[in-house]
Amino acid sequence: MAKIAPSLLSADFTKLAEEVRKLEKAGADIIHLDVMDGHFVPNLTFGPPIIKQIRQLTSLPLDVHLMVNNPENYLVKLAEIGVEYVSFHQEVAPHIHRQLYVLKEAGVKAGIALNPATPVETIFPILEDLDFVLLMSVNPGFGGQSFLPLVYRKIEKLRKMNTEIEIEVDGGVNNENAPKLIGKGCNILVSGSYILGNLDYKIQIESLRI
Repeated sequence: MAKIAPSLLSADFTKLAEEVRKLEKAGADIIHLDVMDGHFVPNLTFGPPIIKQIRQLTSLPLDVHLMVNNPENYLVKLAEIGVEYVSFHQEVAPHIHRQLYVLKEAGVKAGIALNPATPVETIFPILEDLDFVLLMSVNPGFGGQSFLPLVYRKIEKLRKMNTEIEIEVDGGVNNENAPKLIGKGCNILVSGSYILGNLDYKIQIESLRI
């Protein structure tokens, strides 16, 4: 069964503690956190101080997606906070092995994130060093975007390249595309507005499971 990772990008930030507790009670498997620096993507979100506070609110695994130009500046801090998953973008990381090893030596699951237009073949040289791959099914930086079906083929290719690695998909995930994503080999579904844009988080989370 795929893990469901609600994205706090769609949460009410004036009630962040309440939102996290509601998601935990609703059956979320992971809490997904998008860190944006205003450079790699236009928007800004939150950084390690807020993530540290979120860590104190829940025992659920935290999954941090770094949409930043300098991911190496965040890795040690996130490991010290106790984040379980960290992914950074291949498009901005010239020293990928070095950064992966920082995470792995700290006991953090290390992942690479790929924009929709970036072929999965580009990570073949480092695939055996990864714990998971995050495939974006929208262009990163904004919540509530429409799902790009091209991700299905990318999952197929990646699954053929490695049958064991965890595959995470983020962007426009809902109850219509979730069954096909899981059927193609996706292990972790990130969903923001589909879950948090509705009153009953539990119903929305359960609708993504097959």
